Amino acid sequence: MKSTRTGLAAAAAVLALTVSACGSDDGGGGDAGSGGDGGGDSIRIGIKFDQPGLGLKQGEEYTGMDVDIATYVAGELGYSEDQIEWVQAPSAQRENLIATDQVRLIFATYSITDERKEQVSFAGPYFIAGQDLLVRSDDDSITGPDSLDGKSLCSVTGSTSAQNVQEEVPGVNLQEFGTYSECVAALQSGAIDALTTDDTILAGYAAQPQYEGQLKVVGNTFSEERYGVGLKKGDTELCQQVTDAINQMFEDGSWQAAVDDNLGQAGYQPGAGNPPTPDECA
Repeated sequence: MKSTRTGLAAAAAVLALTVSACGSDDGGGGDAGSGGDGGGDSIRIGIKFDQPGLGLKQGEEYTGMDVDIATYVAGELGYSEDQIEWVQAPSAQRENLIATDQVRLIFATYSITDERKEQVSFAGPYFIAGQDLLVRSDDDSITGPDSLDGKSLCSVTGSTSAQNVQEEVPGVNLQEFGTYSECVAALQSGAIDALTTDDTILAGYAAQPQYEGQLKVVGNTFSEERYGVGLKKGDTELCQQVTDAINQMFEDGSWQAAVDDNLGQAGYQPGAGNPPTPDECA
């Protein structure tokens, strides 16, 4: 019996080695972490799961402008839609997801900054957003930060967006909630007067069916956020491929369709500089 057990163990070890050799060698499953720009089994892409109009997961369905742009870019890299594995990419985890090869690309309202470029590379930008205000559709009294004196303004706890406005307009009554969804509900009910964050995020909420015709983006941005595609630092070949795909999307009208389909219901129009000129991999 001892020799039989030894033989079985040896056979199992050989089988394990065979399976390992046939599988991924990127340490994370699939082909997303390797170079595979087309021809791989799958590609893992990070998005937000909780931003209507941008990156939203409902059951097994993924929707939003970031999702549509990511799907297009993946297609240009040689991956079909069913080869994309969507990975949740919360803001605080994005750099780690890239560095540890848990994702190949990130499309998640990922603003390009010098600080972030120390850890990751960016392709793009594919969109220029800006901080703005969301108000009720029948409220014409709020036209920008200068008109917020004495008004109640909502943003999420610890948001730099809210702090920026409070510094500029000391007379604003800042109310911080845990999520943007709570702020939007309070705005609709009249409990607050305005909500502030990136205009794309605001438009995404305003475009939701339950708020149709009730909310509007003021359209007076007072910052610039250059959304880029995050990828492994130093991967210049992939960076250029992604940038080329973004340019193609601008040229064939698919980018504008993605914006209109996801944010247009809120009457949102992209601000100055859109579509941008990708320059991160020039």
